[in-house]
Amino acid sequence: MSKKGHPKNTKNKSKHTKLMTQKKNKLKSSKELRKERLKEIISKSKEE
Repeated sequence: MSKKGHPKNTKNKSKHTKLMTQKKNKLKSSKELRKERLKEIISKSKEE
């Protein structure tokens, strides 16, 4: 039998998923930024 009343813990779950997606996006962007910086450094070293 299911419980009666308001659904349990839906606000916290949605907040948690929002925060986790923010964290994942931040990690992705920082990785991409690091790759670009490394590419620039490598290209400058090859020129010299």
